[in-house]
Amino acid sequence: MDDKRAELTARNFPSAEQDAQSVPAVERYAGPGSAYRLAFTDTEFLLREELRPVRMQLELLKPELVQQEQGIESTIVIFGSARILPPEQARERFEEARAGGDARALARAETALAMSRYYDEARRFAALVTLRSRDLDTPIYVCTGGGPGIMEAGNRGAFEVDGKSIGMNIVLPHEQAPNAYITPQLCFQFHYFAMRKMHLLMRSIALVCFPGGFGTLDEMFEVMTLQQTGKIRRRPILLFGRDFWERLIDFDHLIDTGMIDADDKHLYHYVETAEQAWEVLAAEYGFDANPTTTGDYAVDI
Repeated sequence: MDDKRAELTARNFPSAEQDAQSVPAVERYAGPGSAYRLAFTDTEFLLREELRPVRMQLELLKPELVQQEQGIESTIVIFGSARILPPEQARERFEEARAGGDARALARAETALAMSRYYDEARRFAALVTLRSRDLDTPIYVCTGGGPGIMEAGNRGAFEVDGKSIGMNIVLPHEQAPNAYITPQLCFQFHYFAMRKMHLLMRSIALVCFPGGFGTLDEMFEVMTLQQTGKIRRRPILLFGRDFWERLIDFDHLIDTGMIDADDKHLYHYVETAEQAWEVLAAEYGFDANPTTTGDYAVDI
């Protein structure tokens, strides 16, 4: 009887996967120029210029569906330089430079060693977020660009406390290999920068920016612009390292010259430590309040 009832909801047609696996090999039509392959298994066809809208749709859907399946509702995105080294590696290079006697190499290694403290802070912050949010109604997952440096530190911090984390890699001429600490089921690769940036924001409840270069600045200013113009809801933007950011960007000059409003300074907060960053988030969302007052935080853009 159960078998009969199962027929009420059974598929009427074979699935695409079943058809893809069952198509017999036909030698005459197995060559690279043959049109015999099923369209959705034909890589050559899918990579045609005219198929760009389809490829963009796939990059929209794949991360979305996988994150839904993995129960990812809210994230904290960590931006920062791929070039910032772990402290132990920075120390090793510093000692090598000191032994080499090249003054310029030593100066660069000394700077890299000083900047490596941000790797440790990103690692601690990611661990703190993962641990503190684990029992919330909506756990919060660390999300990074998936590469080395600060991105690796973020994924590593979550990994070291047995948490899941997300890596959204992109194909680049360099720095394109994913770091070793991303949850494999949540390690994505993108071709389109726009799709990657959208997915970085879609579930985010906060953006945490460590020192970085053009890529970090691009991501940070895009989020600030979207919030300033009301295209997305406001969420905390935390800038780690006041000295670095104030030397790099003179926000007061933008206000004094009328380029931004004084109220725009409320878009961001300077923090120095993982604990300070968590305090800002806890005050914003009530993370440390009674658990019954917590709930869903992220809103799709």
